[in-house]
Amino acid sequence: MPTLSWPLLAPWLMLSASNLFMTTAWYGHLKFRQAPLALVIFVSWLIAAFEYMLAVPANRIGAAVYSPAQLKTIQELITLIVFAGFSYFYLGQPVKPIALVGFVMIFAGAGLVFLQK
Repeated sequence: MPTLSWPLLAPWLMLSASNLFMTTAWYGHLKFRQAPLALVIFVSWLIAAFEYMLAVPANRIGAAVYSPAQLKTIQELITLIVFAGFSYFYLGQPVKPIALVGFVMIFAGAGLVFLQK
């Protein structure tokens, strides 16, 4: 069994944090529909800057132990989890059961990416 090294763990932690920023940048403004679009875009870009400050090093560090396809898969899986939580807790809109089934199917497919050596 492999030990949990920083390159193995960092992408999961850093991409989770980066996804919180990106999901907020992409969907947080939906609670403020009266705000001017130009302002929403500007604020979203400011928030997204923090996402990049975490995602880029996460992928650089993770490349020591994961393939690019695995890193992308990690990011996508985290995105689904973060989005579901964000939608429920922040937007007050739970993800519908059929969407959750779709998410589970994506997780199953993602598992195939980690079967590669």
